[in-house]
Amino acid sequence: MSDSEVRRRADLVSASDAPTNAVASTAQPFAHLNAPNAGLYRSVMRTFARAKERFIVHLRPEDVAAELTHDSDEQLVQALEQLVQWGNLRADPDTSRATSPEDFHRKRFLYQLTTAGHAAEQAIAFYEQAIGRRGALQSVALEDIAEQLAALLVLAEQPEPDPAKTHRLLLSLAERFTSLADNAQAFMASLRRAIDFSDGDVEGFVAYKERLIDYINRFIADLANSGARIATLLADLESRDHDRLLRLAAWREALDSVPDGPNETDAYARAENAALATWHNRWRGLRDWFVSADAGHPSQARLLRQAAVTAIKQLIDTVGMLNERRTGRSDRSADFRTLARWFAEAPDEDAMHRLWRAAFGLSPARHLSVTATTLTEWDEAEPPPSTPWSQAPPIRISPQLRRTGSYERRGRPHRVEDRSAARELLRRQAEQEAAELAAARRRLATNGPLRLSQLGELDTRAFRLFLALLGDALAARLPGDTEVKTTTSDGSMEVRLSLLQDGGGSGCEVVILTEDGVLRGPEHLIEITDLAGGP
Repeated sequence: MSDSEVRRRADLVSASDAPTNAVASTAQPFAHLNAPNAGLYRSVMRTFARAKERFIVHLRPEDVAAELTHDSDEQLVQALEQLVQWGNLRADPDTSRATSPEDFHRKRFLYQLTTAGHAAEQAIAFYEQAIGRRGALQSVALEDIAEQLAALLVLAEQPEPDPAKTHRLLLSLAERFTSLADNAQAFMASLRRAIDFSDGDVEGFVAYKERLIDYINRFIADLANSGARIATLLADLESRDHDRLLRLAAWREALDSVPDGPNETDAYARAENAALATWHNRWRGLRDWFVSADAGHPSQARLLRQAAVTAIKQLIDTVGMLNERRTGRSDRSADFRTLARWFAEAPDEDAMHRLWRAAFGLSPARHLSVTATTLTEWDEAEPPPSTPWSQAPPIRISPQLRRTGSYERRGRPHRVEDRSAARELLRRQAEQEAAELAAARRRLATNGPLRLSQLGELDTRAFRLFLALLGDALAARLPGDTEVKTTTSDGSMEVRLSLLQDGGGSGCEVVILTEDGVLRGPEHLIEITDLAGGP
C-alpha cells in the first residue's frame, strides 16, 4: 500500500468516524458535573489534567485506563466520546499503530484537553481548594508585616527613596497582608464548622479542642503585641508622607503597563492613576485592619481577637455538651416527652392542672412597681391572696416591651419615684412571714417522740412546713430502714421519723386535720426539733 493510499484512508476515517470536536461557542465543559456517571467523568478529566502537568499532550483509552486502574472497556470509551461532545476533550485519529487496512477502519483516537476543558479543570480545582481551605492564624505573617513596614519607614526618611526597593517592599507587604487576611477568614470559617460539630469522633474532637485552644491563645497574644507595633509603624509612615512611596510603586507599574512609558502621555497618566488608586485602597485596607477609627469602628485585628475569644468559649461549651451527651444525661426534649406522657396518663383535668402548676411554677408573683391603673383596680377589687392569677386584675404592659424587651415613653421623663413606702411594705411582709414561720416551727416542735395522730389540727403555714419536713425524712430513708434522721436544707429544723414496732396497734391510718384539707397515712413516731430557736 502506497503512502498516498494510507493518507487517503486516514482522511476517510477522520471524516466519517471521528467524533465531532466541540467548538468554543457551543462547548459545555461543566455539563459532566451533573450528568450520570459524574464520578467517572471527573476521574477521566483529572487524569488528563495530571498528564498535562507532566507535559503529556495525547492519551489513548488504554493509557487512561492504566491511570485509573480500570479496564479499557466500552463504558470508558463512551465517557471519552461524551467528553469530546461537551468540548472538554479533542479526538484525533490514531494512525501511528496501523499495520493493516483493517486497522484504518477501526475507531482509534488520541485524546487531549481542549482549551475550554483545561479552563474548566482549573476553575473546578480552584473552587475545591477554596471550599476545602481551612486557613491558619499566621503569627509569622504579623512579624513579616512589621519588619516590612519598618524597612519602608527607613526609606521614607530618605530624601530620594530607591523606587525599585520601595516597589518590592510594597509588593511583598501587600502579598503578606493578603495571605494573613485570607487565612484568618478561612480559619474562622473552618472553626465555625468545628464548633458546629455534633456527630463523629468525639474523642478526636476533644483532643483537637485542647490543641486548638492553645493555638488560638498564642495567636491572640502575638496579635496583641505585633498589632500594636504595626499600628505605631503605620502612624509613623503616614506622618512621613507615605503617599510618596505609593506614587513610586504606581510609577513603576505604569512603566510596565505602557510600552512607551511617559511618551504616551494620556495612556501613561491613566495607568499611573489606576495603579495609585489601587495602592491607596491597599493601604487603607492595611490601616483599617490594625488601626481603630473610633469606638464605633474597631479594627479588624480587634474584631478578630474578640471572635477568637468567643470561639474558645464556644469550643468549651461544645465539649461540655458532648460530655453530657456521652454520660447519657436527659436533655430538654426528653424531659418534655416525659412530661407529655404524664399529661396523657393523667386521670382527669384537675390532675393535669396540678401537674401544670408543679412543672411550670405558675404561682402568684409580687412586683416591686406596678402601673397606677393596676393599683387602682387592686384597691377597688381588693382580691384575697387565694385569688387565681387568671382572675386577678391584670398588669397593663406595653406591646413594645414584649416585642423589643425595652420601652421608653416619649415626652418628659417621669420623676424619680419615692419607693420608701413600697420597700417598707416589703419589709413588713418579710417580717410577718418570718414571724409566721417561727410560730410554725414552735407549733411543730415536739418534746420527744410523738405519734403523728397526736399532732392535732394544723394551720396552713404549719401544715406546709410539716409536709416539707415529712418529705425530707421520707426522701432520706433507705429501703429497709425503720428510723431516719435528717436536717432541713437551711439547718433550722431536725426531724426523726420512726416506724412503730407493732404497726400502730391495729394498723390504722392517721388523720391530720388542716385548714387546707385532711391528710391520711400510716402511723409513725415523729420527733421535731427547732434548731433555729428565737422568739
